[in-house]
Amino acid sequence: MVLKFTSHIWPARRSLLIILLVLIVAITFETFQQLYYIRRYNLAEGATFMDILKGQSFRWLIWLGLTVFLFRHAQKVSSKKELSFRDFTGYALVILGLVFASIILIAVTEMFRDGEGFSWHFLMNEYLPFFTFQKVPVYLLGYIAVAIILHLYFTNEQLLIQVQRLSEIKETNEKLYEALRSDIDDRATVLNIKIGNKRKIIPVEEISWVEADDYCVKVHTVSGEAYTMRSTLKALEEKLGDNFLRVHRKAIVNMNQVREFSLSQTPTLLLANDTSVPVSKANLKLVKDYIS
Repeated sequence: MVLKFTSHIWPARRSLLIILLVLIVAITFETFQQLYYIRRYNLAEGATFMDILKGQSFRWLIWLGLTVFLFRHAQKVSSKKELSFRDFTGYALVILGLVFASIILIAVTEMFRDGEGFSWHFLMNEYLPFFTFQKVPVYLLGYIAVAIILHLYFTNEQLLIQVQRLSEIKETNEKLYEALRSDIDDRATVLNIKIGNKRKIIPVEEISWVEADDYCVKVHTVSGEAYTMRSTLKALEEKLGDNFLRVHRKAIVNMNQVREFSLSQTPTLLLANDTSVPVSKANLKLVKDYIS
């Protein structure tokens, strides 16, 4: 939960700051614009920047309050992997509806602020036309910008949640692997040997010993057959079970197949199929320790 919170907090702040910045720029621009026209054409004597700013801020607060509906719609749509034509249409209808609602609320509010009282005549012939031409373009662009920002934010949030879930799955699998690793033998149970265009599968327990043969190895089976394999003794030593010992630099023996251990002048292991395999002095102690 801590990771999820910390990963979401910065994108949320960034999205909010962008929306507020867009709002401040829009209010300031419109205030200077109206102040210019008022002074240029002498529309209102004594109008100050702060007077106009208060009116603009009040109207934009209405616009901002209605963005909650856009917020909820973007949150719902962002759960989808891809936007369809129906989703784009839904965004368009919500934005147009919010623009229309903003104009209606502002027109009615300004009518009461001007002391006119409610009048359908003034509303339809003066206030609505005035605010429609003055506010619709900028409000429309504002809602489109907010919709894009919110959609990107919620999409990013969904991706972060998926990444968090994948991270938890990975962590769980790693713990499971660590718990089971001690009970799982990673050693090979069969050898896959290529013979011409075919492959011979030899169970490890049927191998009596393995002999080095230049750049290959020769795998000897209990039945007396031998197969050449492209590998090294060192590589096989790591794959075979603990009952396979490196008794010579050129030989690995399946100790389960040893019938006799001779400590003559040349130590040897006699296998069940009467094969005799020499034991080097360097590996003599290893063989003795295993047998004992």
